[in-house]
Amino acid sequence: MIELIQSSLRLSTPLVFAALGGLLCERAGVATICLEGVLLISAFTAATVDVFTSSPLTSILVGMIAGSAFMGLHALLTQKAKADHIISGVAINILAAGLPPLLSQAWFGSSTNTPSVPSNARLSEPAIIAAALILPLAMHYLIYRTSFGLRLRSAGDGPEALQTSGISVGRVRTLALLLGGALTSLGGSYLSIGHSSQFLRDMTAGSGFIALAAIIFGKWRPIPVFLASLFFGFTEALPMILQGVTWRGLSLPVQWIQAIPYVLTLGILVTTVGSARPPRAIGSK
Repeated sequence: MIELIQSSLRLSTPLVFAALGGLLCERAGVATICLEGVLLISAFTAATVDVFTSSPLTSILVGMIAGSAFMGLHALLTQKAKADHIISGVAINILAAGLPPLLSQAWFGSSTNTPSVPSNARLSEPAIIAAALILPLAMHYLIYRTSFGLRLRSAGDGPEALQTSGISVGRVRTLALLLGGALTSLGGSYLSIGHSSQFLRDMTAGSGFIALAAIIFGKWRPIPVFLASLFFGFTEALPMILQGVTWRGLSLPVQWIQAIPYVLTLGILVTTVGSARPPRAIGSK
């Protein structure tokens, strides 16, 4: 049981950062299908910087800058160029999927992975997990107890009123995207130099899309989104624990065990998503 809890926390940590980072953006009215790309580019950047500097703090900071830069590109496309949010997000995901292998081949002679970093150059897993547990409370305070949070919610639910009051909707959304990109990047950096010791091609394995699902399941509220992320981490950890477990000489087929996360996800999809209501102006140009 303790092993299951520990595995669930480790696997849900990148989801928490990505989901809460995406929540910040979506509450401002910007669709963030690009979370997967931000996770990938921040994971690669953090791992690359760590190879050259052996400094996890420097690596995570540069990773956050890279993730914010990609979210800044999303802001440029959606707020300045008035591009469709989904198309912009897909383009960023494609760019983030192709750029790391290209750079990794040029710098390290391998398009599939970066060199491993020593244990003393890796992020402290307990510290990052603790930060992920505290973050939803900080996010709740930011969104519901600060003037910036009020502007953020207005940009997502009533941009016309915000514009009438003399506040630039585009500026609020851009700031939300930059902050959301930085938060999401913590999850990417954790994947490559915290949970692992190197960047592997496509190592996010759809975590950005799972984080997006957690935002929907959590109905765009920080604490429920956090709990949804924990649930998804649990569904990823459970099959690992169940493999090899026998009862009275019988064991579940591996295929059944691997299907557990998807069955649980479908169950939640059927029972909760119908009542979820996104910010009114999400996706608006």
